[in-house]
Amino acid sequence: MVMDDDPHFTMPPHFRCPISLDIMKSPVSLSTGVTYDRASIQRWLDAGNNTCPATMQLLPTRDLTPNHTLQRLIQIWSDSSKPPQTISLNQANQLLHRLPSHLSLKSSPFLAQTLSSLNSFAVQSEENAAFVAAAGSGILPAMISLAGEVRDLVVLERIVSFCNILLKHLDSEGLRSKIDLGNFDLKLGVLLGLKRGRVELRNALVKFLEFLAKHKCVEINSNPISEDDGFHRELLKLISTSSDSDASGAALSLLIRMVQLKRNRARIVRAGGVAAAAAAMAEKEKEMSAASIEKALRLLEVLAGSKEGRNEIGNCVAEVVKKLLKVSGAATEHAVAVLWSLCCLHGDKRAAAAVVEGNGMGKVLVVMQSGCSPAVRRMCADLLRVLRCGSKTSGISWYDTKTTHIMPF
Repeated sequence: MVMDDDPHFTMPPHFRCPISLDIMKSPVSLSTGVTYDRASIQRWLDAGNNTCPATMQLLPTRDLTPNHTLQRLIQIWSDSSKPPQTISLNQANQLLHRLPSHLSLKSSPFLAQTLSSLNSFAVQSEENAAFVAAAGSGILPAMISLAGEVRDLVVLERIVSFCNILLKHLDSEGLRSKIDLGNFDLKLGVLLGLKRGRVELRNALVKFLEFLAKHKCVEINSNPISEDDGFHRELLKLISTSSDSDASGAALSLLIRMVQLKRNRARIVRAGGVAAAAAAMAEKEKEMSAASIEKALRLLEVLAGSKEGRNEIGNCVAEVVKKLLKVSGAATEHAVAVLWSLCCLHGDKRAAAAVVEGNGMGKVLVVMQSGCSPAVRRMCADLLRVLRCGSKTSGISWYDTKTTHIMPF
């Protein structure tokens, strides 16, 4: 992100959010016509306020309208305003050699400045990032540990961004087997950053955690953070508000990991897990990648294994039906598993009626005749029997499925 104090570039004032005063990532307009960054205005509204912060007018509606024109202008300005590379390869190498001596001074301005320079150098090109990853991989464990200890949000953001560069290149550069990554407890630092950090830090943190979970540096389900309701809420809020599809995808991946433990399913449902996944698929469809939509459906698939999850998913069956054959083969199979769990395994008449109403029978038939897996084909057959029965009677009969041995959760 280009900072407004850069002497070479001046940020147009209407690109700033009136609340955070930062450049807007996802500009949305209230009914008063004033535009804010989505994350900032959502926090304002979630706090119970019913006025426009800039004009203090009462809001007749709390609807947020995406300002795509302004978002495109901000993107054009950002792309054209990227500063030139500030340090050379030799300077980056020198900073990397000095970095270990700064780690003991957790809030040192030298640490913050060194990381800022290295991060700026790394984002200029893949070659630069690979160089930083190779040269800095030896101090990665110490950097990860430090992320759980610092309380300075600026330093935390720079540490996490630096770690993400290294973690992203662990596999591609063949570095994973050369370093010993232990199991880290990062709960305090992560919660501090998610609750109080700016949007860039929150996005970086969820990517950081997913990288760590992938490389088994953090065993999410044996870590105290996995059962923290505040952590669940912050992840779900990020899915709903972030314009960074990679961050939304990472948050969904973390939730999927956590709901593998049955005791976490009800917690995440109570925190709004089903509603957030469904709303993201519906309201942010154009912003979300196919991979993120697949993850949202996978989350619903696992949550359908709990009574609390099924009760909530029953309210968004129409959105699940819409995703059949629309996103990807994996998304379609997850959607089928969700519908099968509700309609066949648990005999939810309301869900079955919603599938029929949404023209789901035809879609399920097409899925069954496509190149889906044998397990999904059997689920489709079960669904068609239940839905056909329901369409001929006033009620939907429960179907005694023989497919329970392929339950996906």
